[in-house]
Amino acid sequence: MNGRSRSERCSRHALSPSTVKAIGVRTVAEGDGVLQMLLWLRRTPESFVPGYSEAGSAGAYLPEVPPRHVLRFDTKKLHAALNAQRLERKLTWMGVAKQLGLGPSSLTHLANGGRTAFPQVMRMVQWLNRPAADFTRASVR
Repeated sequence: MNGRSRSERCSRHALSPSTVKAIGVRTVAEGDGVLQMLLWLRRTPESFVPGYSEAGSAGAYLPEVPPRHVLRFDTKKLHAALNAQRLERKLTWMGVAKQLGLGPSSLTHLANGGRTAFPQVMRMVQWLNRPAADFTRASVR
């Protein structure tokens, strides 16, 4: 990590006050907003999942993004990985959704690059047995 102060890091990450405020009152948060907070805090997404072990997940830290960019979940890549695992396990999308405790549409809309929510995205990456950082990308603000 670099030596920037917390306020310098915060100004680098697109983080709206409403996103931060919502974290305190909702059980679900917009995934991309959570990524910005995690970058600011220098924490991994996995560090907020009760009982999740980061042992063996080297490289799970979120990547730094260039100026004028924001870190987002790469939901197309996540969908492709879910689909590959779904086929390998011989499951339907309904079967995957059932195992994850999610609605099938929350999985299939990822194919179009739709947004995802936290902590639901963590259920998906845990099911894949991969770190969340594997499914992020830098996007121009």
